[in-house]
Amino acid sequence: MCGIIGYTGTRRDEALSEVLLNGLSSLEYRGYDSAGVAIANATVSVYKSEGELSELEETLPATTLEGIAGIGHTRWSTHGPPSDTNAHPHTSCNGRVAVVHNGIVENYQELRDALEADGHEFESDTDTEVIPHLIEAALERGDKPETAFRRAISRLEGSYAVAAVVSGDEAVYATRHQSPLVLGIGDDSYFLASDVPAFLEYTDNVVYLEDGQFVSITPSGVEITNGQGSLVDMPVETVEWDIEDAGKSGYDHYMLKEINEQPHALRECLRGRPRELDASIEIDELEGLERPERVHFVACGTSYHAALYGARLFREQGIQTNTFLASEYDVDAIPVDEGTLVVGVTQSGETADTLGALRAANRIGAETLSVTNVVGCSAARETDYVMYIRAGPEIGVAATKTFASQQVALAMLSRALTGACSSAFIKALRALPDQVQSILDTSQAATVADEYVDADAYFFIGRGYNAPVALEGALKMKEITYKHAEGFPAGELKHGPLALVTERTPVFSMLTGDSNAEKMLGNVREVESRGAPIVAVTDVPAQVATHADHVLEIPNTHRLFAPILANIQLQLVSYWVANQLGRSIDKPRNLAKSVTVE
Repeated sequence: MCGIIGYTGTRRDEALSEVLLNGLSSLEYRGYDSAGVAIANATVSVYKSEGELSELEETLPATTLEGIAGIGHTRWSTHGPPSDTNAHPHTSCNGRVAVVHNGIVENYQELRDALEADGHEFESDTDTEVIPHLIEAALERGDKPETAFRRAISRLEGSYAVAAVVSGDEAVYATRHQSPLVLGIGDDSYFLASDVPAFLEYTDNVVYLEDGQFVSITPSGVEITNGQGSLVDMPVETVEWDIEDAGKSGYDHYMLKEINEQPHALRECLRGRPRELDASIEIDELEGLERPERVHFVACGTSYHAALYGARLFREQGIQTNTFLASEYDVDAIPVDEGTLVVGVTQSGETADTLGALRAANRIGAETLSVTNVVGCSAARETDYVMYIRAGPEIGVAATKTFASQQVALAMLSRALTGACSSAFIKALRALPDQVQSILDTSQAATVADEYVDADAYFFIGRGYNAPVALEGALKMKEITYKHAEGFPAGELKHGPLALVTERTPVFSMLTGDSNAEKMLGNVREVESRGAPIVAVTDVPAQVATHADHVLEIPNTHRLFAPILANIQLQLVSYWVANQLGRSIDKPRNLAKSVTVE
């Protein structure tokens, strides 16, 4: 959720403060409610403010801020409300140490009580503030800065990515435990960040740090060590996308850009995997993974909806499969053994609840697989296998292209592990990118949005493979319009929700030409008889046109892939409603892109 940037180097074309601010700007998509920077020289200068980066910039002095090393942070409130005082960086009593932190220090109250008993004074409500005081205490006992940093970290319980600077010292010290931290290596500069976009305009050479590793960056180089202080040799990887990929490219919002990038994202997801010659799916990185006895999907939010879709695919192939909200996955209450494949679906690969579920599965000996978008993420490193969806950078908080790519990835995974493929399946897969493009070129979603922008609420219904898409359609509407929306399997209409249907409640019905079409038509008639407007998302328009107020068409495809196409129309409707309402589409209130705390 929060964003960290750390920098030191010998760049002459840009001041240290500008590098930090650029890094924080590139991390805004993660969500935040305050921001700050700390710059180390003979003393440490700290500037921080509640609100957006523009408000932080107003607190900075008019003259350029030069320094040896610096750290910056965008905070998402957990301990204490958004305020200037609670914003990071936090400092020690004497102001010699400044720290930024993502995660939660679970034993902070115990540490704070002990520090206060020793005479330390605290200013904020945050858990983070104990860290600079712990470092200060070690420095006062005579420890050198790196040793003091390590000693402080050894006392923390919980999850964290921490970066610190000390006055008179040219290094940034950092470590991580169950919270992401990436090292960037440039020709004349070194970076630490929560995510690659923070420094991608300066370098594409990265090291994905692992839990328990410590790193110090100075103008002269980098040193990575383990918990015992021994040097660690980590591979340097090259990021395969550039800063232009993370820009808006002329679109008004990242979300609209990413909706329109879905044909390319799907082509990348498919690249090299479907084999026409023998009608099979080959996923090279899953070599050695055999058909499991049972599958447990664990996921959150949009990824959970993709997992619901994937679970149905596996059940159809005769594999016992369940989908769990990762936060509710209890291996003590759910039968899990060596015959269980636990699949974590996570866009970022850093979602705390999903990582927790995967770690629990690892502990009891189950095979684990992550389906993720981010190379080198925690989920990829900690599971037995990883399948990348290859969607490219997604900056908008509301997931769009990653959901479609997850659906396609899980469809391929179901066939790769069961061998139950066909030429028709492969042909339909190959056609998906062009079919998505045809929807983007012809959609009437903006017209539907104009018609119903003032609705009291929005309902989304579907059956079978379309039911998860109904849930996702409602989630998108809630996330970016702030209006009430509900999604559910259509058969549940008459078990309560129908009481909420009025002429001011448009109902979006996913009615596709599968075995559920007739039942769906019955649900549409139920809604019609209550006077609610009906928007049909369909590949059989003639079947539903007489009952619908609006029809959003999708191309004919394999029955398993109609939900993927239907979702494109729902994304567009939500986007245009939010646009009409003037919402903050890319950064919805109270939401963050990557949820790294449980």
